Amino acid sequence: MFENVLYQNAADLLIEDIAKDRLPRSILFYGPSSSAKTTAALELARVLSCRGTPKGEWNCTCESCLRHKALVSQNMLLLGAGNRTLEIAAAKKSLLTQYLQNSSHLESSRYFYVRAVRKLTARFSPVLWEGEDKLSKFSPLVQSIDEDLELLNPGRTLPEEEELRGILDGIEKNCEKLETSFLYESLPVSQIRNFSSWAHLSAAHGKKVLIIENADRMQESARNALLKILEEPPEDVLFILTTARRLSILPTILSRVRTYSFSNRTKEQQEEVLTRVFHVTPSYSQAMPEGIDAYLSSFLPVNLNTVRKCSADFFADISRGHVPDIAGIVNVCGSFKPRMIFRIFLEGIIEAQKKLLHFPAGAVCSEGILKELKEAYNNVTVYNENPAGALEMLSRNLMQINHVNGGAFREALQ
Repeated sequence: MFENVLYQNAADLLIEDIAKDRLPRSILFYGPSSSAKTTAALELARVLSCRGTPKGEWNCTCESCLRHKALVSQNMLLLGAGNRTLEIAAAKKSLLTQYLQNSSHLESSRYFYVRAVRKLTARFSPVLWEGEDKLSKFSPLVQSIDEDLELLNPGRTLPEEEELRGILDGIEKNCEKLETSFLYESLPVSQIRNFSSWAHLSAAHGKKVLIIENADRMQESARNALLKILEEPPEDVLFILTTARRLSILPTILSRVRTYSFSNRTKEQQEEVLTRVFHVTPSYSQAMPEGIDAYLSSFLPVNLNTVRKCSADFFADISRGHVPDIAGIVNVCGSFKPRMIFRIFLEGIIEAQKKLLHFPAGAVCSEGILKELKEAYNNVTVYNENPAGALEMLSRNLMQINHVNGGAFREALQ
């Protein structure tokens, strides 16, 4: 078990706790991005529902394990904010490459691709969205993706190259629309209430597992609702929360979970993950990517350095009393699709204003800037405001902060 969780001591601790029957009912996986937290959560869900002997072996072919490996088990719910389209794009590239090379890794690449897609579609379970108007709007997209995935399931003969590319392109397009148009960046309280009802229903066999990715990104009402469930968790249900920002989670929630820490892998370990999982290999024309995050970011439609330059120029314009070219920024940044590009843009502004912290008036400005950036992020990701409108308001508010503080922003440009 946990053979697919590479170079993480947390996997050994989980194996030991399972063997000694001391696994708590609520746990937190804490660590940096791309450190296998979600992979470990999904594997733990499979192990706990396994009906094979010995229990939990990766190659187990019991019905429960097969459904968990395909991410279609009724005993597991996956929810929470997350950017999945980059992993899907990377998995697509791997699958096509192994297909064209008729590689021995073709089946593993196909399996990895199917799971990458279902890590997204699992978030659109009718259980979680019951009672919401969006359910009827995204259901046709999910159905179309599922139908196409059936053609790619392990064990089936893959279509010819042209048809395969068409299927993969169609899935990718629908996944991008799902993530951009319907996936919440901040987990709403309605989904907490919906999975609470699901959790109190008895499972036919095994444990039910509920996985909340990026548990730090919850609305306050959702946090309070989750806390009530964790205070009296239902029998035979395991709650797994994941986060890269442990201190952003309510202390009262932290007191009710056991934390398993995931660490940053070394450069060499990340290269091995890229080779074994994504089948990335260096070539004469291209070096090995500098880490898993860097590799996934290469699938963004806009170069990261381009986005960061736009951030720096945006802040510099405001610092000089000029109105930024919002329309131009939106165009260069690809309309901020996927939405994570907007987050990267705002992070660039945070970096650009750091020099303000070196003097008292600047520190006051910095506090106001961070507040406005958070407001802009929420307006786009939570309330679905147009990024152009959010940036126009942000520029006005930042120019006001700069004016009130005597043009202190200029100090950050020195």
